Amino acid sequence: MCGRGSSSNSITQNRSAMKKPLRLIPRSLFGRMLAIAALSTGLALLFAGITIGNVLERFVMGGLDERLDAQVAVLARAVRPDATLDRTRAVDLPEFGVPGSDWSWQVEGPAGRVDSGTTRPLPPITPPITPPAPKPAPPIDATAPARLPDPEGPPRPPGPGGSDDHALHAGDTRDRGGQRLHSRTLDVATPRGTVTITAIGPRRIVEEPLREAMIPLLGSLALLGVGLALATLLQLRFGLRPLRDLRTSLAAVRAGTERHVPDDQPGELQPLVTELNALIDQNAAGLAHARQHVANLAHGLKTPLAALSLKLAEANADNNVRDMVDQIDRRVRHHLGRARADATGGARTRTPIAPAVDDLVAVLRRIHADRPMALDIAIPAELAVAIDPQDLDEMIGNLLDNAWRHARSTLAISAAATDGVVTLEVADDGEGLDDTAMAQAMLPGRRLDERGDGHGFGLSITRELAELNGGTVTLDRSAALGGLLVRLALPQRR
Repeated sequence: MCGRGSSSNSITQNRSAMKKPLRLIPRSLFGRMLAIAALSTGLALLFAGITIGNVLERFVMGGLDERLDAQVAVLARAVRPDATLDRTRAVDLPEFGVPGSDWSWQVEGPAGRVDSGTTRPLPPITPPITPPAPKPAPPIDATAPARLPDPEGPPRPPGPGGSDDHALHAGDTRDRGGQRLHSRTLDVATPRGTVTITAIGPRRIVEEPLREAMIPLLGSLALLGVGLALATLLQLRFGLRPLRDLRTSLAAVRAGTERHVPDDQPGELQPLVTELNALIDQNAAGLAHARQHVANLAHGLKTPLAALSLKLAEANADNNVRDMVDQIDRRVRHHLGRARADATGGARTRTPIAPAVDDLVAVLRRIHADRPMALDIAIPAELAVAIDPQDLDEMIGNLLDNAWRHARSTLAISAAATDGVVTLEVADDGEGLDDTAMAQAMLPGRRLDERGDGHGFGLSITRELAELNGGTVTLDRSAALGGLLVRLALPQRR
């Protein structure tokens, strides 16, 4: 049965883990804003790099196209109406006249194909083809210059109205050596048919400047990205600082050093701070009302209990009845102390420890006159705690009274401050307690030693008062005296 239960629990946990969605969005505002900033910055830099690269390529490519178009225009003017090329007018521009260069041109039409005559071979010339009889067309002035495309828009083919506009086309190819070439082609209409003029140039004159320009551009974009990342981190640090200050202020309110969160906040946080302060005031009013009710109830019971105790003493009543009345009185005093500790709150005054111990020792010497003790007191005069004097007297008084009852002949009382906490140690040379007895000793009404009077509320009252004031009470065995060692830790400031 146990094995099945364990297996069922494991399956349930695994199913819950599988159902839990993968969290891609960070929990913190800093992480979310940083992720959004990093994503948007990366996309912006990528878009900028692509856009600038395209603009540069078009700009550099435009220069190559202009040089090729100039050669095409010269050749277009040299085309006769019979689709032949007038070689006297077909002048090579400087780039096209260099033997062995990658600059070349060719004219192909019904009369055959003619090229620039460079050493770089071109495809074989197509044999002349006798075209069909052309339709009647208006005469063409061969001496008129060829018309290049309109720069305001894409060129149009000859239309029905007899327009002689020509279309320029761009293209890329590779020669036999693998060199990338860029070409511009123009179709010229003649009565015998269409003549195709092509000018070819090396693409490397575009790629090399573009590569040289893109390397510093990418470096600049990388540096810009680093700068934007640092600026984003600084912005987030500075922008989220009010939230960290708000957390610190709330911690100060919870610790009791401040009553309210400061109102001097950014406009976005001001409504939140106003609501927080209103909530703090509302809770404080509710706690004060409840404490007042507890204090009134305790005060209302204290006087009748005192009168009842006197009556029982005068009537020589049963000791059990008197013990029960004493227990009730101790409980009332305990709750009065708690109400007093809560009412003073963060306004507690600093109470010196040494004078309180000296006064209590003097009282206990008279109360336990039949049990003289050797006292070793080591408490610096300047040590003080942020505790109400009556609460401090009750806590130390309970510890000294218990130690006095169970010690054989020696008590050691010392105090020291560390990191804003004062630790008071009370040790005796009695029999001490084991771990089980130490745990039971802190329970209300639990007496481990039935000898003598007492009701078992001393340590429990001391512990609760210490916790109410931000302190602790722990039990241990004294290494020096061999008996019980009680440590009372209390804050120096609230």
